[in-house]
Amino acid sequence: ANADVVIELIGGVGGIAKDICEQALTAGSHVITANKALMAIHGVSLVNLALQMGKQIFFEAAVAGGIPIIKVLREGVCANKIQAVYGILNGTSNYILSEMEKTGDDFSHVLSQAQAKGYAESDPSFDVNGIDTAHKLAILASLSFSTKVDFSSIHIEGIENITALDISYARELGYAVKLLGIAEVVNKGALQRVHPCLVPCEHMLAKVSGVTNAVVPIGNYVGQTIYQGEGAGEKPTASAVVADLVDVMRGHDIDPFGVSIDKLKDLKTVSIDSHKTAFYMRMHVIDKPGVLASIASVLSQHEISIEALLQKGRQPDDHVPIIIKTHIVNEANMQAARQEIGDLGFVLEVPLCIRIENMSKA
Repeated sequence: ANADVVIELIGGVGGIAKDICEQALTAGSHVITANKALMAIHGVSLVNLALQMGKQIFFEAAVAGGIPIIKVLREGVCANKIQAVYGILNGTSNYILSEMEKTGDDFSHVLSQAQAKGYAESDPSFDVNGIDTAHKLAILASLSFSTKVDFSSIHIEGIENITALDISYARELGYAVKLLGIAEVVNKGALQRVHPCLVPCEHMLAKVSGVTNAVVPIGNYVGQTIYQGEGAGEKPTASAVVADLVDVMRGHDIDPFGVSIDKLKDLKTVSIDSHKTAFYMRMHVIDKPGVLASIASVLSQHEISIEALLQKGRQPDDHVPIIIKTHIVNEANMQAARQEIGDLGFVLEVPLCIRIENMSKA
């Protein structure tokens, strides 16, 4: 006899997980999955298949663990036009950044500790390079904007290059470093991006520490609402899976992405190159006269003005870290200046740039 419900908790973007879901739907079973990669890449086709077979596919556990954010977007705030959704969507990265801030240890050391405690996988690349956050953001953006899931258009950066020095300087400037997923409607299109951000210390997201997740949708009627809780682990995941199972048992006949699949729009992709924000820029230079003047000249040529500059004493190797906070600038200008500065003979590597997100206080 066929199963009434098949629950897929294997993970992975395709392979056996995808086969199980497709075969279960084809055989006439409902499907519950916690697989964000699968839904981010194949979500539309799986929902189409479920529709053809007269069955349901639920995926509450795919995003933010025990936080019922899928139901919130699909049902709780469905009267709203969602203008943006953002948040901390990966517990491993947030734990690493929180520990770096707390202990002053560098990325590699904290990552090793996170692996020893079971907070990070033996291969943590999807967590620390932003891919896991992007999978979840693609699903949230689809639910928020009634658009087809579009993972491929997300700009993705990870936290691998963040140092303890950056976190210390950020704090001095009044910020915490967080890996955020951000999706927003801009110029009748969608800008989706995952990257480290400097978040004002007084903002709620700056205070979200450890493996906790937090998601903030912004609606035209309800304004900003905030959902915070455990984003991973067996118990939060089980909580979300059972909630989906209860929906199946109650016979809930709902559109998995909030609207019928034929009404999901192809929203145009807005390139991050057009984004405007302030930046934190960190570089290591050889300490000699004229260095700052040359850097300032490059920034000026790209219409970038400096709001603050921090320079501390020499490192043991005679290299000096320089930190610059800019005023709001165009992304494309900043990236061009960054490459040009990296080519200067006395700059030891291409500067690290972190976008500053001056969100409204929450």
